[in-house]
Amino acid sequence: CFLTGAAKLVVVIAIFLLTFYVISQVFEIKMDANLGHIFGKWWLSTKPPRYKCGISKACPEKHFAFKMSSGAANVVGPKICVEDNVLMSGVKNNVGRGINMALVNGKTGELLDTKFFDMWGGDVAPLIEFLKTIQDGTIVLMATYDDGATKLNEEARKLIAELGSTSITNLGFRDNWVFCGGKGIKTKSPFEQHIKNNKDTNKYEGWPEVVEMEGCIPQKQE
Repeated sequence: CFLTGAAKLVVVIAIFLLTFYVISQVFEIKMDANLGHIFGKWWLSTKPPRYKCGISKACPEKHFAFKMSSGAANVVGPKICVEDNVLMSGVKNNVGRGINMALVNGKTGELLDTKFFDMWGGDVAPLIEFLKTIQDGTIVLMATYDDGATKLNEEARKLIAELGSTSITNLGFRDNWVFCGGKGIKTKSPFEQHIKNNKDTNKYEGWPEVVEMEGCIPQKQE
C-alpha cells in the first residue's frame, strides 16, 4: 500500500511539474514576445531618426537634401553631400587646395561633374572657363580648402556672384567658405557661409574654423 501510495504521489507530482512546465513555457514565450514588442517600440521611439546626408530634419517633397563643409586648415579636405550621396571628400580623393565644386542636375539631383581649382599655386583661367560652361538649371556647390581666393580675379568673382553668391566679392586669403547656388538663379542664394581669416580669432594657427552648412534645395520645375 505504501509503495502504491508513493507511486501515485510521484505520478501526481510529475503531472503537476509537467503541467507547470508547459504553462511556464507558454507564458515565457508570450512574455518574451511582449517584451520584444515593448522594447522594439521603445528603441524606435528613443533612436533619433536619420535624414539624408545627416541633416537635422527631413526636406519637403520636391527638394534635395544637402550638407557640406569647408576644409580644415590644410589638413582635412572639404565634404559635399547631396541626397545621401557624398559627391566630394578626402575619402573619395577628389578634393584639392582651392575651390572645390560639384555640379548637380537641378531636376533629377544627379551628379554632373566635380572639379577643384588651385587658387594659390594655380591659374584662374581654367576656373573661369569651367564656370562659363555651366548650363542653366544646374545646382552649383562650392567649398574652399586651404586657400580659395588668392588667384581669384574680378571676372571669376563676377561669374560666381551670378550663381547667387554674395560673399564671393569679399572672399580673401585662407577664408573658409561654403556656397550652394545655381545657374540661372534670379535671386541671391540663402545657402552661404563665410568666415574670415583672422589671426586673433582663428581656431587653427593660420586658418579659421571649419564652416558647415545644410539645407533643402528646391527641385527645378519645368
